[in-house]
Amino acid sequence: MRKIGFDNEAYLERQSEKIINRLSLFDNKLYLEFGGKLFDDYHASRVLPGFEPDSKIKMLEKLKDESEIVIAINASDIEKNKVRGDLGITYDMDVLRLIDAFRGYDLYVSSVVLTCFEGQENAITYQKKLEKLGLKVYRHYPIVGYPSNLPLIISEEGYGKNAYIKTSRRIVVVTAPGPGSGKMATCLSQLYHENKRGIKAGYAKFETFPIWDLPLKHPVNLAYEAATVDLRDVNMIDPFHLEAYGKMAVNYNRDVEVFPVLHAMFTRIYGSSPYQSPTDMGVNMITICIVDNDIISQAAKDEIIRRYYNTRCQVRKGNADSEQVAKLELIMEQANIIASNRAVAVAAMETEKKTNGPAAAIELNDGTIITGKTSKLLGATSAMLLSALKHLANIPKEVDLISPIIIEPICQLKTSHLGNTNPRLHSDEVLIALSICALTDINARKAMEQLCNLKGTEVHTSVIISQVDTWVLRKLGVNLTCEPVYQTKKLYHGQN
Repeated sequence: MRKIGFDNEAYLERQSEKIINRLSLFDNKLYLEFGGKLFDDYHASRVLPGFEPDSKIKMLEKLKDESEIVIAINASDIEKNKVRGDLGITYDMDVLRLIDAFRGYDLYVSSVVLTCFEGQENAITYQKKLEKLGLKVYRHYPIVGYPSNLPLIISEEGYGKNAYIKTSRRIVVVTAPGPGSGKMATCLSQLYHENKRGIKAGYAKFETFPIWDLPLKHPVNLAYEAATVDLRDVNMIDPFHLEAYGKMAVNYNRDVEVFPVLHAMFTRIYGSSPYQSPTDMGVNMITICIVDNDIISQAAKDEIIRRYYNTRCQVRKGNADSEQVAKLELIMEQANIIASNRAVAVAAMETEKKTNGPAAAIELNDGTIITGKTSKLLGATSAMLLSALKHLANIPKEVDLISPIIIEPICQLKTSHLGNTNPRLHSDEVLIALSICALTDINARKAMEQLCNLKGTEVHTSVIISQVDTWVLRKLGVNLTCEPVYQTKKLYHGQN
């Protein structure tokens, strides 16, 4: 049974109250920046066991009658096909996914804004696609010297060049498919344009991490740094908060850097700013809902190690650089952890050494570790899954959940007719075969019933596995890491 360290129900109640109180500070319009992920915030659920991935959207649902959503996406991320790591889809496709999801909650998505737009060809094509789908699209541009050149930023040649996003409701939620998308800049640009139109709009930030009232080097805050190494984010003591109140508060470099812009903007609009620090802007109530610090600390350390392995794999694939690995190694040192603390990684590598072939290991929620090896019919991941399901269902090891008589024709189909060079069954093929066997075999049926108990388990493989296996494990809710090596020395690693 997974240990819980966070009270999600209390969080929903406390966080909702905090947002409502913040709304009362402004009369006509509030731009509410939602940091992190509104849907599927699996990072938060991993480092705060008990946190539900869709907690934020549940709170937003309460405000749906008076709110609308603007989605920001960086044009450069469209151009380079940036991928959302936890879902494996590009940011531009994730915008479409988000819109569908918001509409599923009966939330109004009013528009999409392309930030840092510089005429990128793919961004122009994407805009046309969105407009054909009936969506309003706006363009915002980079500003030379941002965020330090205040006279230029707060001028007609700065925010003034951006398109004014037309909105109709009092609360405008600005969100994005991932970090670095320009959410805050979008909000500040809108404050500038609203003021020109005689509307004194407000701004607030709903950011989960870093957690302002936890220590700077708390594992949860270090895990946030680990999650954003590609952005080179750095947690730091908020100097403005310290000066204004004489109290320590944790924030991160991008918010600290841009705060003078927001402070200056409020001063020009209101004559004074309602916020004395970037921490003041936030409405984060995470800390008071933590019920077991030891549990969340350990969960955060586990997440840092997972990020370390995943980033090393991205380097091997050519999607990250060695500086990111070096930063993660520093974070691990600060958290007093090493890669070998990941027990499934040790087990997988030991199995590979014994069998002289790719291996996999899974740590179940009760701490039991099950391994899988490569055979003529099954890949290591598939073998591991079947062994884990047998263990959970109390089925003897020697029992075949899927008869070789069934597996062999599938292998032949793959190589003889579908053009695959690898005859071994991937995880999806094994689960399909198992589900068919479950119609007539009681053991297969018992094994299928245990699939739900794989959620939250830890898996490590001794090689980078196929995208198919990766997706299956992700759908099962498994936390996967791999060694940064491929099974073969080929230059192209497809789905075979």
